[in-house]
Amino acid sequence: MQINAPDRYRTATEAEALAELLDIRGARVLELGCGAAWTTRALVQQLGAAEVIATEVDRIQHGKNLTITDLPGVEFRLGGAEDIDAPDASFDAVLMFKSLHHVPSQLMDRALTEIHRVLRPGARACFSEPVYWGEFNALMSMIHDEQLVREAAFAALSRAVDAGLFAAEQEVFIEVPGTYESWDQFASRFLDVTHTALDVSPERRAAIRAAFERHMTPGGAHFMKPHRIDILRKIG
Repeated sequence: MQINAPDRYRTATEAEALAELLDIRGARVLELGCGAAWTTRALVQQLGAAEVIATEVDRIQHGKNLTITDLPGVEFRLGGAEDIDAPDASFDAVLMFKSLHHVPSQLMDRALTEIHRVLRPGARACFSEPVYWGEFNALMSMIHDEQLVREAAFAALSRAVDAGLFAAEQEVFIEVPGTYESWDQFASRFLDVTHTALDVSPERRAAIRAAFERHMTPGGAHFMKPHRIDILRKIG
C-alpha cells in the first residue's frame, strides 16, 4: 500500500472506479459518512445496489438527507463508523468515500474493527481518500489542512491489514475532474458547511477567494482532484 503514487493516476470519477473494482449489483451495502448523498445516489442508480444503509454523523446534513424521497432502497441513519448499529456479518460491502479521515484519529482502529465485524465473510470494503497532493489540495489546505488526519487514515488502513483483519486486494489512484461555476458555488460546498467547525477569518476567506479565482475561466474553475482507492477483503 502506498499513500501516494504520482505516476499511477488516471482520470475517473469515484463511481466509475468503483464499478471496475467492486460489483455491488443486488448487494446490501453500508455507506459510512454519506454526506449529502451524492455517492449514495450513484450506488443505487448507476451501480445497482439493492439496499443501502447510509450513515452520517452531521445531524444537520442527516436531517436534510431524511427529506430525500426518490431513493427507494436507501435508509439514512445517524451514526459514526466507530459504533455501527448493525448485526455481525450483515453487509455484502462497506464503503467510505472521503470519510475515514473525518473519524477522530483515536477511533480509526475501532472503526475498522467495526467494519470487519459487520462484513460478511470474504466481503470487501472500499475506502476512497483524498490525497494530499496537487493544486486542488493546495487550495483546500487553505480552508482546513488535513495532512495529519489523512496520514492517520492511511496508517489505520495499513494497521488493519498488518493485523490480519483484511487483505489488501487492489489500490488505484484517480484524478476526479471537478468544475465550480463560481466562487459562491465553491464556498457553499467547502466553506459554508455544517459537518466541520471551520475557524476562517474574513481575511483568510478573502485569501482563499483570491486563490480560487486565479483558476477561473469563462467556463468556471477546473480542477483535477487526486484520490486513492483501496479495496480490502475481510479475513476471518
